[in-house]
Amino acid sequence: MKSILVTGANGQLGKEIQNIASDINNFNFIFSDVNSLDITNEAELSLFFEKNSIDYIINCAAYTAVDKAESEKELCNKINSIAVKNLVSFAQEYNINFITISTDYVFDGTNHKPYTENDKTSPNSIYGASKLTGESEALKYEKTIIIRTSWLYSHYGANFIKTMLSLSETRNELNVIFDQIGTPTYAADLAEAIIEIIRYSENNEFAAGIYNYSNEGVTSWYDFAKTIFRITNTNCKVLPIETKDYPTPAARPHYSVLNKSKIKNTFNLFIPYWEDSLAECLKEHRKK
Repeated sequence: MKSILVTGANGQLGKEIQNIASDINNFNFIFSDVNSLDITNEAELSLFFEKNSIDYIINCAAYTAVDKAESEKELCNKINSIAVKNLVSFAQEYNINFITISTDYVFDGTNHKPYTENDKTSPNSIYGASKLTGESEALKYEKTIIIRTSWLYSHYGANFIKTMLSLSETRNELNVIFDQIGTPTYAADLAEAIIEIIRYSENNEFAAGIYNYSNEGVTSWYDFAKTIFRITNTNCKVLPIETKDYPTPAARPHYSVLNKSKIKNTFNLFIPYWEDSLAECLKEHRKK
């Protein structure tokens, strides 16, 4: 039976992989987080890989506090790039297929058409720069798949939908940015896609490289919020504002829609429309 190590297993994506792991035959999953395996610690990793035979690594671990990263550059870099370098080192030593998650923040957001995997990267935040450095480390190993994603959410952890619903409990109206355009990604859909990639890899050559993944469609944060409240019948008014009216320590890409043709064609993936996935997530959220 093949073994899959999932790092950052208590984050949004890691939790969604845990949700479906029991339904996946022929794979043994090892779920780890910083408390059980510190991927920034080479000695700890060395001991782990000596004791465990691993066929795939899915690296979901990440520093994602985008604004805090501007003042916590060292910690952000440690988790988003040094840890990737460490994992790649052991993946190479033990001939392990490596899958790691990156972000739309590697782009500066000045495009006017969906970003492809070959478009020029130019991060304009510490967080984005750290993820791009992590990508560079990962690409030093020939058996690496990098998946860039955007606007990740689920009913786990902290994310936009949970923030909107929480704020709506105490406010009658909210100001939400309308001039940042992208696509939300339901972590459960991304988790399924990663498993499909592994299944594909079991029967075909490991298709190394960079891939984009988000749900289908395009929206703004304003429209995202409006849709959350419409689906949940939440009586909270949403007012559109510009980015300049809501300054943050870290700059965000104004446009970060991702072209997903490569990942769909390579792995024969079906990707759900973002509103359909949002409705599914909110249905699950109400069960909690």
